[in-house]
Amino acid sequence: MITLPRDARASFAFVERNFNLTKRYWGWEVAFLVYAIAGSLSVSLIGQSIGDRRLLMSLVVGAVFWNYLSVVFQSIGDTITWERWEGTLEYTMMAPVRRSVQLLGSAFYAVLYGLAHTTVLLIVLALFFSLDLGHANFGAAAVFMVVGSASLIGIGMLAAILPMMSVERGSQMVFVLQSCLLLISGVYYSVDILPGWMQVLSRVSPATYVLDAVRKALIDGAPIDTLLPDLWPLLIMAVVFIPAGIWGFGRAERYAKRTGKLKRVG
Repeated sequence: MITLPRDARASFAFVERNFNLTKRYWGWEVAFLVYAIAGSLSVSLIGQSIGDRRLLMSLVVGAVFWNYLSVVFQSIGDTITWERWEGTLEYTMMAPVRRSVQLLGSAFYAVLYGLAHTTVLLIVLALFFSLDLGHANFGAAAVFMVVGSASLIGIGMLAAILPMMSVERGSQMVFVLQSCLLLISGVYYSVDILPGWMQVLSRVSPATYVLDAVRKALIDGAPIDTLLPDLWPLLIMAVVFIPAGIWGFGRAERYAKRTGKLKRVG
């Protein structure tokens, strides 16, 4: 209990550090935002061209909320990669800060950044397509964003191990894993059309449940009690994946230090 205020300050320090990095590379942030807007508009225009408003809404929700989930996942998965790019990896790992504090601070900033990024995207798409959100249940959608974020954070922590083990291939594998989540999570289509073995994989992706529930909440105005089949798997994943991510990251860090992998150039 005595260390709680110190841990909170240390965690906030990582939030502040990541915010300053975002400001430093603001040009790239603008470029990524423009790319996300262009990509989301391109996909959503498929529904517009067909003249199906429900399909349009489904594509918009998929594009917007996949953007949020992917930003959170990639921000956490690239934790070690950013440290190497900035030349601060050794100093951060030698700092008298618990690794869970660093990971949770980075995760908290990833959620804040993802929310800001996605809010801009949602506003642009809502104005572009004149979306009618009068019947949307924003409260239920917010609940699933919070719980879904917690579930995905644990997977992101496990993914962050990969760049620690290998400089170049590790970052590539984080991107591959993100691409696999895009494929199996029903971002732009129902997971029911996937082959049977891929449907099994989709059940271990938090994005599958988040996207399904958020679509029902925003398009149909579904109340939270009808979305419980999507909620309880996310709660279980959050309880399991976050401790597993912290534990796995710690074990990987100790192995990397013993084998000399924890250095600036790999």
